[in-house]
Amino acid sequence: MSSKKELILLLISDIIFVNLSWSIYYYIRIESGWIIFTNPPSFWAPMLLIFVYWLFIFYIAGLYRHWFVRSRFDEFTTLFRAISLGCFILFFAIFLDDYYKEAQIVSRFLIIIYWALLIFWVSLGRMIIRGFQLRMLKKGFGLRNTLIIGTGEKANEVKDLIYTYPKLGYKFAGFISVNDKIESFEEIGLLSDLSSVIQKNDIVEVIIASDQKYEELVISTLNICSDLNVNVKIVPGVYEIVSGMVKSEQVHGIPLVEVKTELMPFTSTIIKRLFDLVCSLIIIIVISPLLFIVSIVNLLIYKKIFDVDKKVGKRSKTFNSIKFLTNDKGFDKLLSKLWINEMPQLLNVILNKMSLVGPEPERPEIVKKLSSEIPYFSRRMKVKPGITGWAQIKQKSYYTSDDYNKKLQYDFYYLENMSLLLDFKIILNTLILIFSFRGK
Repeated sequence: MSSKKELILLLISDIIFVNLSWSIYYYIRIESGWIIFTNPPSFWAPMLLIFVYWLFIFYIAGLYRHWFVRSRFDEFTTLFRAISLGCFILFFAIFLDDYYKEAQIVSRFLIIIYWALLIFWVSLGRMIIRGFQLRMLKKGFGLRNTLIIGTGEKANEVKDLIYTYPKLGYKFAGFISVNDKIESFEEIGLLSDLSSVIQKNDIVEVIIASDQKYEELVISTLNICSDLNVNVKIVPGVYEIVSGMVKSEQVHGIPLVEVKTELMPFTSTIIKRLFDLVCSLIIIIVISPLLFIVSIVNLLIYKKIFDVDKKVGKRSKTFNSIKFLTNDKGFDKLLSKLWINEMPQLLNVILNKMSLVGPEPERPEIVKKLSSEIPYFSRRMKVKPGITGWAQIKQKSYYTSDDYNKKLQYDFYYLENMSLLLDFKIILNTLILIFSFRGK
């Protein structure tokens, strides 16, 4: 089943069962006569608002992502946490509603009944969908043509897994040799033929399972698969797993990492942009007196307010980075620790050249140098640079290729786990650094 069809089924299920839960709850709270209301709340308007609310909660919790080798138990626990958090928030909303309408206290505790109704009905809907998916997969319907890059022990292990567990949804199409020679009938092409092999065999999934060092292999595969809209998964090495730089799923004993060819869904991209725009405007308005004072101080001391520098942004386009001019001492050091020197960059966020959260922008000469030394460096340019980011809160800026390898691990962790929730976590950690005077 395609991810689009799966999403439509999940939305239909949630429309039915979230609203059914509300209907039963409304009957218990309003129509049963347990609680006397002088002005009973309406049915339809709150139901619509509550449904949109749950769509947002489920979306943030990742409940509309493609069902990538997750067990039904894992999905249920995610659903359980999302509904519990959502009901916890609703409890306080109902508390305020009851307070202003002087309703009996017992009404707010009926949220427990609503919580139980949601857990039961929404879980039932998803169990029906997943059961249907599994039956179809076991019968061979909806299997995705899958190519394995690699021919060693690791690659054969993945092939055996595909044949043993058809419910995973993969259909083995063949191996891609990374040794520049074909050695068996199951090897249907070389790495240089990847694009044509994918198109010829209607490949939907590519699994990288090479026993060799695969940095360049991964990036070249990602570049091709991104253009052809093909999903990519990797069997990671031991270092990547124990270092925590990848988030792997255990698929019957084999760790498997899903690499996003689409870094962030379209809806999340829109929300992220709106969040950037609104927050930037609010911050500028709130701290405008401070920005004015810093500007005057800089003008008096340095005869210059800003430090303007060329940086490389998304899709390798250059833009002017704007920061307050500072030196590494006294008042300027305080501005740096409080990230005040970064605040003029909010103008670039408003102009859509930067984001609040993203990889740190670099100068063109550094990008050129590191692009020639580190083959996968260009992937960093697929997103807008940020004022703060995962690498920025984890370590200081580096300017040598050796140190950049480590910094890029943080950047790629962000790229592969990019979400609104991770952005919020990064912003929260940035605020902790600022208010504890442990900034840049």
